Formats: sequence, C-alpha cells, structure tokens
Amino acid sequence: MPIYEYQCKQCDNRFETLVRASTTVECPSCKSTSLEKQLSVFAMGTSPLTSTPMSQSEVAACGMCGDPRGPGACSLD
Repeated sequence: MPIYEYQCKQCDNRFETLVRASTTVECPSCKSTSLEKQLSVFAMGTSPLTSTPMSQSEVAACGMCGDPRGPGACSLD
C-alpha cells in the first residue's frame, strides 16, 4: 500500500495518505476530492545538466519549496 502526496485544489492543503485500491482520497481539511498528486521527495530525480541520477542529499529535504520546476529544484540553484 503506497503513500502518496497530494495538494488540494480547493483549499491548497498539502498532505500525504496511505492509499488502498478501494480508497477514495479526500482532503483532510475540506473533504474535497479535487486533488493533484505531487512528486514525492523519495522519487529519484536527474540532474538537468548531466541527466545522471541525483542523490537524496541533492534533493531539498522538505520537497515543498514551491519552485515551479518541482520538489527539490531550489537546491539546484
């Protein structure tokens, strides 16, 4: 059973939840089901300069900096 990260399109709340096949995911704050799945900070990224995998230490610890390039992108500056 994977844990997914979501951002609510209604109230902008960011959360993670354990998702089972029969689960309907809803925002814990406003109960909306209008959600956008986010990239996990555990996902392996690639360096934009070399296309080689980045280590976990190269990805921002929080993964939620809001950089439009995605989680961890602010650590590339």
